[in-house]
Amino acid sequence: MIIQYISIALEAAIVLISLLAATIKKKTYCYGFAFTFFIYVFYDTIKLRQINISNIILSFSFFIATLSALWSVWMIYTGEK
Repeated sequence: MIIQYISIALEAAIVLISLLAATIKKKTYCYGFAFTFFIYVFYDTIKLRQINISNIILSFSFFIATLSALWSVWMIYTGEK
């Protein structure tokens, strides 16, 4: 179980680093990565703590995370900041 807490902490670190890159380095695609990993932190915490939440909400949040990551990699591919 400790590895799950470590994973959530690493996901949170990715959120913070992505936000720093987006704001300080002006890499706007990093907002997408921050949002994606924020949803991962939310999802993993819900699952770890066994909080009762609708599977529809969890599925929808995972879908939004996927769209956010897709937007970010598209921005990288097209060379946009």
